[in-house]
Amino acid sequence: MSKENKIGPKICRIREMRGMKQEVLATALGVSQQTVSNMERSAEIEAGLLAQVAEILGVTPEAIENFSEEAVFSIINNTFQDSSSNNNNYMCTINPVDKLIEVYEENKKLYERLLEAEKSKVELLEKFFNKEK
Repeated sequence: MSKENKIGPKICRIREMRGMKQEVLATALGVSQQTVSNMERSAEIEAGLLAQVAEILGVTPEAIENFSEEAVFSIINNTFQDSSSNNNNYMCTINPVDKLIEVYEENKKLYERLLEAEKSKVELLEKFFNKEK
């Protein structure tokens, strides 16, 4: 039986893609790490265990059975395109320089308002002190 048709290596690859260690899967299944290692080398596993593994990995049993790395890479290649394509869904939509200028202008306006408020306070204090004399 070729590696493509073996269920164990498919489980292993999906687990690795999920960033999960064998120990974590073993703990979730209530078995030893060695049992998981053996399972990942197996051509077949029983349906109940496959269902448990699938649930832990966040996929369906069918997804494990039909898993193929070529399909994964095909999906990635068809979904994520570089900036040379017409698909800008994953490109930055703001110009950082424009954003900096916008923030600078807002700060400038705030400073001007604060300066006007201080001038008003000084004028009021001057009026108050001139009345006292």
